[in-house]
Amino acid sequence: MKNELKINTTEIDGNARRQYIDARSVFTAYEEAKKSAAEVRGGMLWRNQNGNDYLIRTSYRRQNSLGPRSPKNETIYNEFTARKIRIETRLSNLRNELEKHRKLNKVFDVGRAPDMLVSILDKLASVDLTDYFTVIGTHSLYAYEAAAGIRFQTTEALETKDVDLLFDTQKRLSFFTQMDNLETSFIGLLKKIDSTFQMRTDQLYTAVNSQGFEVDVIRREATNGDPHPLRLTKHDEEEFYAVQAKRAGVLLDGEKFSAIVVSSTGRMARMNTISPVVFANFKRWMAQQPDRDPLKRTRDNLQAEIVDQMVEDFFPQYKGPVIAARI
Repeated sequence: MKNELKINTTEIDGNARRQYIDARSVFTAYEEAKKSAAEVRGGMLWRNQNGNDYLIRTSYRRQNSLGPRSPKNETIYNEFTARKIRIETRLSNLRNELEKHRKLNKVFDVGRAPDMLVSILDKLASVDLTDYFTVIGTHSLYAYEAAAGIRFQTTEALETKDVDLLFDTQKRLSFFTQMDNLETSFIGLLKKIDSTFQMRTDQLYTAVNSQGFEVDVIRREATNGDPHPLRLTKHDEEEFYAVQAKRAGVLLDGEKFSAIVVSSTGRMARMNTISPVVFANFKRWMAQQPDRDPLKRTRDNLQAEIVDQMVEDFFPQYKGPVIAARI
């Protein structure tokens, strides 16, 4: 039997809670294994040149010689090869465990985040782009739900089919380099998830798929030499232009929050978002703007109210004047 928490939230049941804890442990182990795998990305091989063997380190787009065969280089080769095998075996085993937990997550109704949202977060992680984007807006609520082990019962607070990705313009140079290495555009990445994604001609910061799910890329207002307009890549004629948003710099610089979210199909991904207090205060500020859509203003206030309640009940560490003052 689920326990009622005031009027807006309900605890997930004990089986779902235990399953989430177990699944989260496997997922975080998988994240660490992927970091280790990145350190041994590529390979090593011996190449004979003019009658001599040379140790070659191979990686993306390049090969470096580490010198001729020697006891030292043989040790380097053997240790690298053994470590790579260990790491790849561990990664493979954890992938298999994740699939088991995906099925159990679905059986125990652990999560309800939109599957498309999880797919996007998973794609960003798979190509090392997670650190450049922060999820903001309504979809942040799924991270808060997951971390607290609750469900918001006010369903209208969660009703949206667009995800807002806040791009960190301060990291733009390394982002451009990463996208060049990937040899794709940002819209191209989305099309690898769902080929029906297209840029909206009236909003060049928005892509939408055939089901009406939208992805918006926003940025802080141009400052400290930020380029404007800001096109994410030059790889396709069709591409995102990150749009300036009022006070987005507050969200970029404010307290952060991270949680493993679970979709209705049981899939998992890490969401990096803003802290619940920053979220609630920002929503209240938005609701006060005279040009805010009245329907959205009502939802802004509702979301701020239920997140305030959640902080009071589950995340008291996020309360306090220091965090609140950042808004």
